[in-house]
Amino acid sequence: MSVLRPFRATDMFKFNHINLDLWTETYAINFYLGYFSRWPDMCAVQETPQGRIMGYVMGKAEGAGTERHGHVTALSVAPEYRRLGLSRKFMSWLEQVSDENYRGFFVDLYVRCVNTAAIQMYESFGYSVYRRVKEYYSNLGLGLSPRDEEDGFDMRKPLARDPMRRSVRANGRDITVSAHEVP
Repeated sequence: MSVLRPFRATDMFKFNHINLDLWTETYAINFYLGYFSRWPDMCAVQETPQGRIMGYVMGKAEGAGTERHGHVTALSVAPEYRRLGLSRKFMSWLEQVSDENYRGFFVDLYVRCVNTAAIQMYESFGYSVYRRVKEYYSNLGLGLSPRDEEDGFDMRKPLARDPMRRSVRANGRDITVSAHEVP
């Protein structure tokens, strides 16, 4: 049986098979280390009994007041472990940490507008598009138009502190902002 455990710095030497995925954003070592040191309770891996990493999630807490929230910086599952519910498990775990440890009002994440599989997955978890962020990502050369490839959707899910759902909006796909307007 696999186990969800805190991400350790040494895990960076064992997750290349996950980061080779086209949709996974990769970062410099100091970026990962900064997250592990600042938000260790928001970084986790799922590991097999043999020690193979199946996937990971990295998040952070940010904002103040009603904008206090958890942010999913990275979520990735190795291809051979997809469709087992690991993404849902990671997201539920990060939502719980954001709610209980950081008293967040919502959890947000960014996803490429052309990554329809991920968008549908997040929507099935209760997330909705809050806004489209122009030129949020670098171009992969995959989309039907350069706009679709580079833009990202800011998706959000309200937590217990937002019973009126003020952190989400119904027409988020119609709202477009510049990447410079996003903190």
